Amino acid sequence: MKAKKYSKKFITPALVIILALALKYLGEFWNFVPKDFDNLLEKLSSILLIIGLAWTINVLVNIAKLNILIKYDFHEADNLKARKLYTQYNILEKIIFFIVILIAVGTILMLFDGVKNIGVSLFASAGIAGLIIGLAAQRVLATILAGLQIAITQPIRLDDVVIVENEWGWIEEINLTYVVVRIWDKRRLIVPSTYFMEKTFQNWTRTTAEILGTVFIYTDYSIPVDSIRNELTRLLEENPNWDGKVNVLQVTNAREDVLELRALMSAANSPKAWDLRVYIREKLIDYIKREHPDCLPKTRIKLEGKRTDTV
Repeated sequence: MKAKKYSKKFITPALVIILALALKYLGEFWNFVPKDFDNLLEKLSSILLIIGLAWTINVLVNIAKLNILIKYDFHEADNLKARKLYTQYNILEKIIFFIVILIAVGTILMLFDGVKNIGVSLFASAGIAGLIIGLAAQRVLATILAGLQIAITQPIRLDDVVIVENEWGWIEEINLTYVVVRIWDKRRLIVPSTYFMEKTFQNWTRTTAEILGTVFIYTDYSIPVDSIRNELTRLLEENPNWDGKVNVLQVTNAREDVLELRALMSAANSPKAWDLRVYIREKLIDYIKREHPDCLPKTRIKLEGKRTDTV
């Protein structure tokens, strides 16, 4: 079944190569073909042959990548190794595609005498041409090299949770020159590859998808902290988003009018941590309103005045 699936990928490039060979030998079998037309057929067959070979190489690279990645499930909960390999091989595949296409286009252009003459002229003035091309392509080359560096060093991987330009989302695509970040509200943020090599950003899943979540609650000084701590434990134990590792409630600040309580909890990944945080915040506020309404934040005003007696 797998061989049949892969064989379909070779059908189109194989047809292109067969057509190229048929055109190449058409003039030899049919002597009545005019010489000028024979030259045209030879050029066309060479172009098709180059395209077919380049296409075949790209198909082989794609099949090799699929055979390697099929062993790893990208959708598992703990998919760090899979995300690492998917990122590396996807970017390397794009780089190979780019190089193969570049060589194929260059080879096709060299079939024409006019292009050869231009090439000779350019080589004759290589210093000036190199300077002009270098200045014109500086940013393009820097972006391509940044894409290659991302594949090697991997500051980001596919499906990583990141904060870029104050936007929270997932790495959806890593291309040779740009990266697509899927924002939590379904928007897409298109970022140049150089951004991740030159600027600071947050990666929440660099080594593991596990993450800690915090919830701050502000109450009156009269709040029974142990009661809130017990309620937090009960709420976490009944919520499937909690991974059972971290459960802490502490008084982290004491202001003039309120106490600051911080609930710290853990989850397997950032989406679960977000859902867990909003759930705990809502339920703790409901619990305080229901069981300790006098402990809600309040402002105290002390009035002092002179006593006046009237007769």
